[in-house]
Amino acid sequence: MIRLGSMRTSIRTAGVLAALLALGATGCAGGRTTQDFPPPPADVTSTDPAGTDLVDNVRLVAYADCDEMTEGLRRAAARNVTPWGFGDAMFYAARSDVAATAKQAMPEQQSHSTTNTHEAGMDEPDLVKTDGDRVITVTGGVLRVVDARTRKVTGTLRLVAQDQAGDQSWVQAGLLVHGDRALVLFEGGGIIPFGATATARVAPGGPRYVLVDLSGEPRVLGAMTVHGQHVDARQAGSTVRLVVRSQPEIAFPPPKENASERELLEGNREAVLSAPAGAWLPSYDVESGDARRTERVGCDRVSHPGRFTGTSMLTVHTIDLAAATPFGSPAPIAVAADGDTVYGTAGSLYVTSNPRWWGAHPIDVAPAPGSSAAAPTATPGVPPERTDVHRFDVSTPGAPRYVTSGSVPGRLLNQYSLSEYDGHLRVATTSGDEVLGASPGTGESGVYVLDAGTLARTGSVTGLGKGERIYSVRFADGLGYVVTFRQTDPLYALDLRDPAAPKVTGELKITGFSAYLHPAGEGRLVGIGQEASEAGRVLGTQISLFDVSDPAAPAVLSRFHREGFGSEAEWDPHAFLYWPATGLAVLPLRNRAGGGMAGSAALALRVGDREITELGVVTHPRPPARSGFAPADQGIRRSLVIGADLWTVSGSGLKVSDAATLAERAWIPFI
Repeated sequence: MIRLGSMRTSIRTAGVLAALLALGATGCAGGRTTQDFPPPPADVTSTDPAGTDLVDNVRLVAYADCDEMTEGLRRAAARNVTPWGFGDAMFYAARSDVAATAKQAMPEQQSHSTTNTHEAGMDEPDLVKTDGDRVITVTGGVLRVVDARTRKVTGTLRLVAQDQAGDQSWVQAGLLVHGDRALVLFEGGGIIPFGATATARVAPGGPRYVLVDLSGEPRVLGAMTVHGQHVDARQAGSTVRLVVRSQPEIAFPPPKENASERELLEGNREAVLSAPAGAWLPSYDVESGDARRTERVGCDRVSHPGRFTGTSMLTVHTIDLAAATPFGSPAPIAVAADGDTVYGTAGSLYVTSNPRWWGAHPIDVAPAPGSSAAAPTATPGVPPERTDVHRFDVSTPGAPRYVTSGSVPGRLLNQYSLSEYDGHLRVATTSGDEVLGASPGTGESGVYVLDAGTLARTGSVTGLGKGERIYSVRFADGLGYVVTFRQTDPLYALDLRDPAAPKVTGELKITGFSAYLHPAGEGRLVGIGQEASEAGRVLGTQISLFDVSDPAAPAVLSRFHREGFGSEAEWDPHAFLYWPATGLAVLPLRNRAGGGMAGSAALALRVGDREITELGVVTHPRPPARSGFAPADQGIRRSLVIGADLWTVSGSGLKVSDAATLAERAWIPFI
C-alpha cells in the first residue's frame, strides 16, 4: 500500500497567468536565456542514464573581477538588445536613486494548522499566520494581531497609507513570522509609510520587505526595497531566502524621429557596450530608523552559467529574522540568469527559469568565456521550451552556496512540478503545447529524474498526455502523480523508485481535471479542480477522492461537484485547508453571476476513507459597495484551525466557527 506523508502545498502565480491568458494579455519575458533542445520521444518510454542529450549541464562560473564581469555581460547583452531595448519596454533614462498589547503567556499552546506548503519545515509567504496563540494577518495594507483565546484585535499597523493609496483591496502582500518578528512582503512596492506613524513616503516601485516587531503594539523595525521583481521566498527556522530578478539599468538613447530599426538597434548596442558594471549589479535600499543606505551586490558575488543572455540577473537575499540587523548580512549572491519558480527543501533551494507562454523574442545566448562555439539562436517567433534549474545549498543559516545547474526540455506548471527525494530531483514538464507557434493538440508531458548533486539526467519517462498539458503534479516519496487535460482528465500514477527507470504504472480517465492534488491519508489523494463536459467545457468546482493504494489501478472513490463555482485553491493551494485529525477540508468558493464574480463562501467538507460529504458553508458579512475598478473585497480567502475552532479570513474580517458544526462563535470585523 502506498503511504502518502503529511506533505504541505502552495502555488504563487498560476491563477494570475490563467487570468491574463483568458483576457488575451500579451507580454515579454525580456531577457530569458533561450536554447534549443531535441524533441522528446514520440511514445511513452523510459530512458537510460546514457541519454544525456535531453539535459544540459550548465554549471555556473564565478567572475574573477569586475572587468571580466562587465565585458562578458556587455557582449552578451549587446547580442540580445532589440531596437526597443530589453523586452517590450525601453528604458530612456537610467533609474535615479530614491530618495499592541504584549502577548499573554499561555499555559498550553493550542493545536493549530499551519500554512499549506509544499515541503514540511519550509514555510512560504501567505496573508495569514498563526502560532496557536495569536492570528496575524495582512490585508488591504494593514497588519493585525488577534488574540486566539479572547478573539480580540490586540494590535494594528497600517503599512499602506489609506489616504494616499486609495482602495488597497488588491495590495499584494505576504507574511513570514518567527517568534515576535514578522516580515511583510509587498511584491510590487507602492506608497508605504515607514515607522509606526501615519507619515507616508513614496517608495520605489520594486518589491519592499518590512520587518515588524510583534512583541507589543506592532511597530516597524526596518525595511529593504530591491530594484527588480519579486520571484518568491522560503523560510526555514528564522532564516528567510528572498529571490529577486532584475534587468540591467541602462540609459538607452531616445529614438530619433523617422529612425530605422537598424539605427535604433545600433544606438542601443552602443549604450550597452559602454554601460558600467553598476548597470548590471543588483541594488537594494536598506532603512532603519531615519538612516537609509543603498547597497549593490559585489562583483565577487556574481556568477554566470556557461551560456547566458546578459539581460537578466537573479539575486538571493538572506534575512535572519532573529538577528539584530537582519538586512544585508550576510551579503546577497547573484547569478547572470533568470528565474520565475522557486522550490525549497531543508537543504536545497531550487530556482528555475521557464519560457513564457507568450511574446518571446529570438535571443542569442552568449557562449562561455573562451569558447569558440557559435551561440545557438532560438527559432524566430517560437519560445524555446527549455527549463534551466539552479540549485543552491541552504543547509546552513548563512549565505547560500551554489551547487550546480542543469536543464530539462519543456516548461513547468509551478513549484509542484519539482520534488527532491533520495538524492534526486524529479521535474515534470510539458512540451509543444499552448506556446507561440505550436500546433494545437501537439503537447505531451514527461518526468525527468536528475542527480541532485550534478543535475545530470538519470532517467525519464515521456509521452504523457498526448495533445494535452499538465494541470497538476504531486510527488510522494518514490511515487508521483501527474494530471493532464484537454477534454478528459488522465491521472497518471508513476513509479520513481528506480531513478534510472521511472515508469507509468497506472492511468485513470475521468471528465474534468484536478488543478491541485493533496495527500489525504494512506493511499488517498484529494483533487481540487473543475468538472467538465465530454467536450472539455468546465462546469464548476469539483473535489475528488482518489484511491492510489494500487499503483497499477488508481480509482476515483467519491466526487463532490458545485456547479458554476470556482475556487482560489485551484491555483493557490494556500487557500486549501486539510485537517487530518478530523478529515476536515475547507476551500473558498466564488460563483459567477451576470458575467461577474459574486457570492463568496468557504465550503467545509468531511473527507473519509471512501467518500466526501458536505459539512456546510461559512459566509462573511458583505462589505458596503465601493466605487472604482477594484472590488472592495475578494471574499473569504483562507481558513485555519485553532483548537476546536475554524477561522476563516477575508478582507472584511475574521469569523470563528465551531470546527465540527460550523456554528458561529465570533465575528472580528476589519472594516
